[in-house]
Amino acid sequence: MTTLPTRNLGELTVSAQGLGCMGMSHGYGASNDTRSIATLRHALDLGVTFLDTADVYGSGHNEELVGRAVAGRRDELVLATKFGFANRPDEPTLIRGDAAYVRQACEASLRRLGVDHIDLYYQHRVDPRVPVEETVGAMAELVRAGKVRHLGLSEAAAGTIRRAHAVHPITALQSEWSLWTRDPEAEVAPVCRELGICLVPFSPLGRGFLTGRYDSVEAMAKTDIRRGQPRFTGGNFERNLAVVAKLTELAAAKGITAGQLALAWVQHRGEDVVPIPGTRRRSYLAENLAALAVELSPGDLAAIEAAVPPGRIAGDRYDAAGIALVNG
Repeated sequence: MTTLPTRNLGELTVSAQGLGCMGMSHGYGASNDTRSIATLRHALDLGVTFLDTADVYGSGHNEELVGRAVAGRRDELVLATKFGFANRPDEPTLIRGDAAYVRQACEASLRRLGVDHIDLYYQHRVDPRVPVEETVGAMAELVRAGKVRHLGLSEAAAGTIRRAHAVHPITALQSEWSLWTRDPEAEVAPVCRELGICLVPFSPLGRGFLTGRYDSVEAMAKTDIRRGQPRFTGGNFERNLAVVAKLTELAAAKGITAGQLALAWVQHRGEDVVPIPGTRRRSYLAENLAALAVELSPGDLAAIEAAVPPGRIAGDRYDAAGIALVNG
């Protein structure tokens, strides 16, 4: 097994770049389990020790897939999963954070993953109807029972993070963070750093857009969720291509890809930052991991900031329903 640079998420030591597994079961069109499992196992061989899934991805399918892939290699990795979306067909965006549901969701995830404990257990979205103190209190009970080692939140507001951390130490905050989405920088990242909470950026490649691999929405599968997201519709796709063109130019000058430059920018946000780019393909996995070796000078960082300043991306990252679920 290859050794990659590592970073610490509190007491957890993980590869400096993890692997987000969502796309293997959810969101980006049809997937292939055999290929996905091969990619997951190859990631472990390459030294990736941090895998991220959630119970909502493929309505449990992704956890089962990850469980199959890591069987026999559990001690090689830190396994993270999330709960909160109640998986009800009649209310697909129903969020639950009540104590009974926390316990129920954890037991289901353990069963699907085929493990006896979860290393990092996140609340996927904050339930506006349930005090976060109740939710985190129930999560803390799971820690005391040995079913979970560490706790996390996802897309939570700064004030919510403070309240949660007062109940039980929060190890990591997972939120979208990239050149494409700078939201955490204003309030969330400073609060996390004040409290010693690490940051796990998902979609560090702007849902693949920052790689420069797409020149039209039609290149995406008919069932791809990006087709309905504001940044990919209504002319925003074309406007955002201009940003990628500038990134590609800067990357070419360094002999790397636009995606590697975008990932390196995220990795340079701090030693307390561990991005989790997702992919289903071994070739893209290797390309992403190569970004760990990319060094960016102050001049490089300034050029990137000038090319993609905050607010430059056209369109919201989610539709109104999706936006309502974040920063809770």
